[in-house]
Amino acid sequence: MKVLHIITGLGIGGAEQQLRLLLRQLPTDSAVITLTNPGAVAEGIVADGVPVTDLDMAGNRDLGALPRLARLIKRGRYDLVHTHLYRACLYGRFAARLAGVRSIVATEHSLGAVQIEGRPLSTGARALYLAGERLGTATVAVSATVARRLERWGVPPERIHVVPNGIEVGRFAYDATARGAARTRLGVPQEAFVVGGVGRLSGGKRFDRLVRAVAELPDARLLLIGEGPERDRLLRLARERGAADRVLLPGACQDPPPPRAAHPSQQGPDLPSLLAAMDVFVSTSPDEAFGLAVVEGLAAGLPVLHVTCPALQDLPADAAPGARRVSGSVPGLVDELRRFEKAGPHRLPVPPAARHYDIARSAQQLMTVYDNAVRDPAPLREVSCS
Repeated sequence: MKVLHIITGLGIGGAEQQLRLLLRQLPTDSAVITLTNPGAVAEGIVADGVPVTDLDMAGNRDLGALPRLARLIKRGRYDLVHTHLYRACLYGRFAARLAGVRSIVATEHSLGAVQIEGRPLSTGARALYLAGERLGTATVAVSATVARRLERWGVPPERIHVVPNGIEVGRFAYDATARGAARTRLGVPQEAFVVGGVGRLSGGKRFDRLVRAVAELPDARLLLIGEGPERDRLLRLARERGAADRVLLPGACQDPPPPRAAHPSQQGPDLPSLLAAMDVFVSTSPDEAFGLAVVEGLAAGLPVLHVTCPALQDLPADAAPGARRVSGSVPGLVDELRRFEKAGPHRLPVPPAARHYDIARSAQQLMTVYDNAVRDPAPLREVSCS
């Protein structure tokens, strides 16, 4: 099966890295088009052997990108087009139809309760989304929670298929040597209590609460993996709280890691090593579509505190005994973290929840969606870009 994936961008982000993981598992002849920003994840995908084309779209209203995209799709003679993220889903579905492709799958990665891809939901965004959705064959939700949100938006239930996000579980196995090396590289004492988090440094993640909580624990460090517009504000808050030397923001971390640098000194710690350097993992975000970072923390054997995590809420309560849901208030976080600090470092067995979300299983489920979409494609509708 020849499949084209269309995604809005390929900088380091959850949906982008999820696409790379899937491409490593899918038994298809795959290619990728990114509307813009062929960043670090694009380099990783190419290194894995999948071609990436940059459409070089000028902006959200660059309507000239639509016929260019349609020509690329038609030239490729694809059996199926799979779109990812809001803008790519909108342009990709229209372009696929213009190119004569009738088997069109879209994955909804980032639909929260009150936001989509970090932006507030609006009536206009919903109307445009539904107009494009009707041109496709199937819509994939990354969690049962997202599937229910899509139904409430007006997507017909029979068009929605749950294919959860996944991870390469074995790569996250705890490694004491990697823990020591990562701490040394970061300048963190080996005996220090380290609180960790992973995600885009944006206001919606509420990492400021984690900075405030760790600032109340004089011997604790905070390790936040990610990049985003809140970086400077978080560093300023750490200074104001007297914790500037205890809050570490080393930047985003591509996972899977990029091709090895020519010299080991040019290669920073990978995500499993950074998780190994932590003692407890905290997700303060109140609105998530899945909660992949929480699953990664569990796979690394970390105890986890989370405000919300659909990935766990969709499973039986005993699937992740090391995870606990919390309110996310600063006093509450201080109390929880103090308890872990007193207990000392310990690793937990990898729970059933982490193994449930193995990426190989997700790829198998997605192939079922592909097979059904090719066997029963969307009905023909007239589409024009005029």
